[in-house]
Amino acid sequence: MPFIPHTEEDIAEMLASIGAKSIEDLFDEIPDELVSGELTGVPAGLSELEITRLMMERANQDGFYQNYIGAGAYEHHIPAAVWQITTRGEFYSSYTPYQAEASQGTLQLLYEYQSMMASLTGMDVSNASMYDGATALAEAALMAVRSHKTSRRILIPKTVHPVYRQVVRAIVSNQKIEVVELPFDTKTGQVDPASLAKTDFGDFAALVIPQPNFFGVLEQVDALTDWAQSKGAFAIGVVNPTALALLTPPGEWGSKGADIAVGEGQPLGIPLSSGGPYFGFMACKNELVRQMPGRIIGRTTDLDGKEGFVLTLQAREQHIRRSKATSNICTNQGLMVTAATIYMALTGPEGLRRIAAQSHANTLDLVEQLEKAGGVKRTFSGPTFHETVLTLPKPTAEVLAKLKQKGILGGFDLHAHYPELGNALLVCATETKTAADLQNYAGALKHALG
Repeated sequence: MPFIPHTEEDIAEMLASIGAKSIEDLFDEIPDELVSGELTGVPAGLSELEITRLMMERANQDGFYQNYIGAGAYEHHIPAAVWQITTRGEFYSSYTPYQAEASQGTLQLLYEYQSMMASLTGMDVSNASMYDGATALAEAALMAVRSHKTSRRILIPKTVHPVYRQVVRAIVSNQKIEVVELPFDTKTGQVDPASLAKTDFGDFAALVIPQPNFFGVLEQVDALTDWAQSKGAFAIGVVNPTALALLTPPGEWGSKGADIAVGEGQPLGIPLSSGGPYFGFMACKNELVRQMPGRIIGRTTDLDGKEGFVLTLQAREQHIRRSKATSNICTNQGLMVTAATIYMALTGPEGLRRIAAQSHANTLDLVEQLEKAGGVKRTFSGPTFHETVLTLPKPTAEVLAKLKQKGILGGFDLHAHYPELGNALLVCATETKTAADLQNYAGALKHALG
């Protein structure tokens, strides 16, 4: 556990060298009325031994479960080298690379990250990066409205992650942007392009297209992209980066490709960690690059012809007038992006393809076994990636509680967000599950339904 070993003598010597009598003197410019008193709600400090024991107890409270939840946060194997390299001091303690001459290593890593994400999404350019997938989508909506100029309406299918839809509404609602939710076909679990074509939505700035969608179902992305662009709107793809190892990238959707692609980068080497921190990614076509929030790293040569890396587009409030900034909330989740870059470099295109293929195969195998548990059936007929919705013969919450008693987190209960689906359970299997794991879940579910 890292620590700074300052003794009382060290502190006294340092204070003497700067002419201060106490540490409190260093903060004498703070008005008395702003100085906090004793923090009664904060417990006394613990020793290293005590804090280590506390953290172990808290970890044990989480338990050791087989996880089949998914729903936007995925349990993938992370090679040990990823975080061994990520936590090196050069990366772990580095901050925003405002001084290019002192940040070449960080800048090069971010440049490589952008190159990988642009390749993975099939888009022209990627930024580096966003808070998470949900805020990346909200920023993409704002980006589309700025670029469209005549409309302040965004179409978002109900098959988009519920949290993403909530975040978009929270961010754009006070900017007079209308969010229109689109229904889905209850048989396929997809948005029906033919139904959209029969509806007059008026002028709209963008259509959001999830791939896969929240149900794990693959949308008809080519038809949806072409329809949106035929209406003079932008197509915004919300994608799972692991799935892109197998699926057509957004840059190749339809006849022209999606205009913007966003998503959650957590599957790329970021542990679940009780919900974060994660990072969002965003990529777009060249013609939209000046509306892209965040920062972009560029590669150039200096006067001596030596290669170097710099902050290229910096349309953030730190760099320009606030009213001209493309975003006032986006950031570079530097450490998470570092881990993702190392993860992608280690796995490579073929490794990522194998991870995606094994996850897909495991989910198909799991669903086939669960359907034999009695009264369990697939809810939707549309093709899926590594998540599937199942309809259960008993209340989902009741079944999940019984599975948890067996050490299994059996999936995500959809009732709160989609009550119309009844006893619906979203299940996910990644490459981390063995044949024995799947058999264990199938047996536990049969017992829970018995």
